[in-house]
Amino acid sequence: MSESLPPAALAFDAVAPDFDRRFGKWLSVLAQRTAVRRALVEMLPRGGRVLELGGGTGEDAAWLAARGYDVLHTDPSPRMVTLAASKLASHPRARTLVAAAESLDAVAQDPDSSGAPPFDGAFSNFAALNCVTDLAAVGRGLARLVRPGGIVALVLFGPFAPGEFVVELARFRPRAALRRLSRGAVAARLGGHHFTVRYHRPGEIEAAMAPWLRPIGRRGIGVFVPPSAAEPWISRHPRLLRMLEALDERAATRLALLGDHVMYCFERTAVSAA
Repeated sequence: MSESLPPAALAFDAVAPDFDRRFGKWLSVLAQRTAVRRALVEMLPRGGRVLELGGGTGEDAAWLAARGYDVLHTDPSPRMVTLAASKLASHPRARTLVAAAESLDAVAQDPDSSGAPPFDGAFSNFAALNCVTDLAAVGRGLARLVRPGGIVALVLFGPFAPGEFVVELARFRPRAALRRLSRGAVAARLGGHHFTVRYHRPGEIEAAMAPWLRPIGRRGIGVFVPPSAAEPWISRHPRLLRMLEALDERAATRLALLGDHVMYCFERTAVSAA
């Protein structure tokens, strides 16, 4: 069954069992995740119904569910969804579903969702949408599922991250340092599987969401906090990392497009998605 998955989903499916062990201990990842969570609770209505796209092993879904949110976690990797389901088992208002971000009709057709009200908001963290070519399909799907006035927060790779540039040059990897400047598909490899990522530009992201989602702001995630390429070195310097986190809080809006990731914030318009 797994061999029929799209290339990116197949790659992440392969590493799912070791994913948390590999990345969960890195403090740079935690710092960026904390910044995203802080922004989410500021924007989403308390106790609201929230859709997550590309949620991986369910770390963010479980965190929101523990704070009273009604979360539907989705991911195209069956193994990722299985892991997420185990984390959400103690939260009766949280569910999981195998679904790709560009195929959100699967969510609308899910029997467990029939008759349920629209979602109050949606989010995607840690660049899951950089594995998607057709962002307009994501926008249309979100328009069918999020109520007018609802908030959507999409966290993608920044168009150019100075932190990654410096780290990759220091590792003598000039091609990796410049990869975000590419306008097309960029080859990637994970778990022995090849797939591609795209470094979507801010204008094309916002255009793909129109007219259903209106941009209301951007926030840099990891402007000063370095990318995971700086691991495990940065995790050995927690005091330095805390200082960089404090700088990020001040610079998140003004220097948004210099972040390792950028959170693109939208409001659902009243335009029909039919």
